[in-house]
Amino acid sequence: MSTPSIRIAVDIGGTFTDIEILDGRTGEIHQMKTPSTPSDPSIGLLTGIKQASQRFGFSLDEVQYLLHGTTIATNAVLERKLPLGAVVTTAGFEDVMQIGRHGRTDVYAITASPQPALVKRRFCYGLKERIGADGRVITALDATEVRALAGQLKQAGVKSVAVCFLNAYANPAHEQQAGAILRDLLPGIEISLSSDISPELREYERMSTTTLNALLVPVVKTYTDRLAGKLKEEVPQTQVYLVQSNGGVAGLAKAGREPARLLLSGPSGGAAAAKRLSVALDEPNLVAVDMGGTSFDVSVVHEGNVSMVNEGEVDGLPVRLPMIEMRTIGAGGGSIAWVDDGGRLRIGPHSAGAEPGPACYGRGGKRLTVTDANLLLGRLDGSSFMGGGMGLDREAAARAADEVSGKLKLSVEETAAGVIAVTNSSLATAIRLSLFEKGMDPEDFALLSFGGAGGVHACEVAEELGMNKVIFPAHASTLSAWGILWSDITHDLSSTQIGLLADLGDSLAQRAVQLAQDSDRLLAEDGVAAENRGFEWALDLRYQGQAFDLRVPLDEADFTAQGIARATAAFHALHRQRFSYDEPAVPVEVVALRLSAIGRLAKPTPAPAVAGVGAADQSRSVYGRGGFVDTRVVAREAVTAEGVSGPAVVEEVYTATYLPAGWTIRSHATGALVVERTQRH
Repeated sequence: MSTPSIRIAVDIGGTFTDIEILDGRTGEIHQMKTPSTPSDPSIGLLTGIKQASQRFGFSLDEVQYLLHGTTIATNAVLERKLPLGAVVTTAGFEDVMQIGRHGRTDVYAITASPQPALVKRRFCYGLKERIGADGRVITALDATEVRALAGQLKQAGVKSVAVCFLNAYANPAHEQQAGAILRDLLPGIEISLSSDISPELREYERMSTTTLNALLVPVVKTYTDRLAGKLKEEVPQTQVYLVQSNGGVAGLAKAGREPARLLLSGPSGGAAAAKRLSVALDEPNLVAVDMGGTSFDVSVVHEGNVSMVNEGEVDGLPVRLPMIEMRTIGAGGGSIAWVDDGGRLRIGPHSAGAEPGPACYGRGGKRLTVTDANLLLGRLDGSSFMGGGMGLDREAAARAADEVSGKLKLSVEETAAGVIAVTNSSLATAIRLSLFEKGMDPEDFALLSFGGAGGVHACEVAEELGMNKVIFPAHASTLSAWGILWSDITHDLSSTQIGLLADLGDSLAQRAVQLAQDSDRLLAEDGVAAENRGFEWALDLRYQGQAFDLRVPLDEADFTAQGIARATAAFHALHRQRFSYDEPAVPVEVVALRLSAIGRLAKPTPAPAVAGVGAADQSRSVYGRGGFVDTRVVAREAVTAEGVSGPAVVEEVYTATYLPAGWTIRSHATGALVVERTQRH
């Protein structure tokens, strides 16, 4: 039997499943795409792996690691395909889920739009117990009452239960006691404790996160069990890890217990790739944009680091877990163009997805999409799409455009150009928001464009933003999978500690020792040797009296007077950058101590990139600034350091890049293509 030496990363999207293979025998990295199978994502995953083994010459028993980004948890929440669940909380707080935060996304609306609660009010139960904010027991939990509640839950037919007591982050004893009783009396029903999932203050966010986790456990465990069974038969020696929202990976067991950590699983791979490429390209400031078939994801690398946040949101529901900061809009190659009642052309958020897909795919789609528009404008070549393995039907795209063009009273080509213009404006707006809210200027950044649909939009989006450099990395169409390829095991731990930072040095030092011990235990369970463990520390800080906090990374867990002074200075600088002011005279308050425990997985050394070999001499008619013009077409591997000037189209197996006039594209030693603006229009 062969020694396992193949490392595979898979990113399952709404339209395509992207696969990257690192062959440890040669250092070669291969990429491929296969259509996703929404009814059972594992089918597309296994099909792609089998095809890759045949195409790239390895056997399935040589696969050592399978690193898997998935949207299974996200889709279950978005589509509300969740089992019947219940919430158990402190008596008097049964309405927390229904009350929420009353955030107003539309400040001009007369009434706020209520967010439907995940759990109906009649399935929210209160128990007489109370723990104070300082962790002291005020009212003891009555075990008899918990056992009586177990009977009610069983009779109600719930499949999962979220236990979220008030102030459980300060003392988890009551939650642990209730959880033990419920698990004993309710076998087969999933129990999630807030002190395990999100041991932090803010009761609504903590309850939302714990409830999401509880409801997702049956969904994700069904998938992971099915996947594990199939892989045991087909890929017997592989170790399987799922990608988490923090950019790290977790084993199937942890992913099954804590599926809320998977809610931004796929997109986080692109952000991780951007951070790695920032070093290789010597570009400390990058805006990474991933445009696939369904969505457009924006993440920011600033001074070599990707921003992490302590809380995200999925479909209006807060998720109080560490995750890579990212903005996502419904704008991808499969996004559908339509005309609203006011006669305006709109794009998305609805997508044609993988089934039936854009009209030009010839799978029954009838609606005009962004991909159809790019085909009609000549920016995509119907004969070379997907390496020639998937021809595109231009006539079908034109028929789909007829309905929209009739409403707009424009020609098919003008309609297609309008679709691209509206799409580019939406993409630019998402990038502006991602930078402006951090006090950053687009002109100080290079645009890192990837995803199968991104290349034909990136330069025009950069022009709209005033950016002068666009980078298309090697394996651009599957870069999220490439980022996943280098992932490590990551556990996020936290300890809530509220008070003035200057007064809590000793307490923080003690908490740091406990967190380090907990992380060592978790990494030991993962089989990570001591020399392969790493620790990244951070503090959540705020000015005294503020209601929000900022996450401040630390070089080390140093809580001496000097260490606290450095953390304080870092907080002032971050606050000044984010909000354009700081308050050095105001005391700084700590909210929580955080630790990311990293277990480094073995990685073979990749082979060096191959340089370009000279330009091909082809052309076709492509719609540009002045309408259709004869445009040079070259293969990606033909772009050299001497460069190619626009207008041009650079084609590769799974994507294409459109280069407007005034831009020049050159190869880089990393295998990336770097495009710079040489002329303004």
